Amino acid sequence: MRFLHTSDWHLGRRFHGEDLIDAQRRVLDHICETVRAERVDALLVAGDIYDRAIPGLDAVRLFSDALHQLADLEIPTVMISGNHDSAHRLGVGARLLARARVHLRTDPADVGTPVLLEDSDGPVAVYAVPYLEPTLVHTRLGAGTASHQAVLASALDRIRADLGARPEGTRSVVLAHAFITAGGTPAGETGSERNISVGGVADADAAVFDGIDYTALGHLHRAQRVTDRVHYSGSPLAYSFSETGHDKSLTLVDLPGNAQPNAVPTVTRKALPPDLRLPLARLTGHLEDLLTDPAQETLVESWLHVTLTDTAHPYEPMARLKQRFPHTLHIEHTPAVVPAQATGSYGERLRGRGDLDIAHDFVTTVRGTGPTDEESALLQEAIDDSRIGAQVKETV
Repeated sequence: MRFLHTSDWHLGRRFHGEDLIDAQRRVLDHICETVRAERVDALLVAGDIYDRAIPGLDAVRLFSDALHQLADLEIPTVMISGNHDSAHRLGVGARLLARARVHLRTDPADVGTPVLLEDSDGPVAVYAVPYLEPTLVHTRLGAGTASHQAVLASALDRIRADLGARPEGTRSVVLAHAFITAGGTPAGETGSERNISVGGVADADAAVFDGIDYTALGHLHRAQRVTDRVHYSGSPLAYSFSETGHDKSLTLVDLPGNAQPNAVPTVTRKALPPDLRLPLARLTGHLEDLLTDPAQETLVESWLHVTLTDTAHPYEPMARLKQRFPHTLHIEHTPAVVPAQATGSYGERLRGRGDLDIAHDFVTTVRGTGPTDEESALLQEAIDDSRIGAQVKETV
């Protein structure tokens, strides 16, 4: 049986203020086109459908359109809520959608009730585990502690109990939305995922999925293998500059039949076409060089993260950069040469120094040169006035 595994659509998300609705619409169209072209038997969507618990109207309209497209595919779709979604809001109408073979699972109580599929090799039980917030669900699931490891283990216990009662040879697929590690080795985060740590422990071990033929994960935005049977599809679009250069893809999964007992599924990443990717790029250098270097002309229409290495913070860098690169979205200032007064700890730099010396250092760090005699006199006058004001306040 062939599945298409995707996740982390984040409908309604903006990228440093840029609207992504049109880009997301094109990606959803591409997902449906891939289902048809690759003769997929079922679509798996592993959470974070929306970007916010209360999504904007544009995102809701886009999801509504997507539901119609999914129903028109005439294959089952199984999707779960993620940590960005409001499970209750997303789950409205779930039973009605199931009549159109769109199985939207958001209730932790249903983890042990699979969507049953079948092909010439027999039945496949697809279990949907929505994002489990430990503090909210550990009692309902009978978990010993409020941790990600404990609630996922309890959910998988229910799944194995159901699977054990099904006909021999029933193959199994699990959807889950969580931070999963392999033997304590963390998978690759990208910086655009929301923190889901509880008591400092955000992850669970992949061993909780032992015995499952394939686990389709969501949450991490980089497509990656955790184990041979446990994979993240990654997000179809980049949602932070930390994902610049990532090969965004959809994940095709071919589940072996019973003629190959215990065979590992075949996982194939289908790269997103270049015209669907966001035009992200990073630039690093001195401001004047970036504004004049002909080699940067190819990035004029790119969405840019710029790291300025000027010793002093340049004057109005965003406005000046946008004259050449209109889609400059984020600037950082990381001087290539750190002024001597900026080294050491904050306490060390202040120890034994007067207010005027500290003010001088600030001007030097920001501007690259120290204050003039006239500016130094003004700084001293301001410091004296602030002391007088503080004394007056104390006597009132």
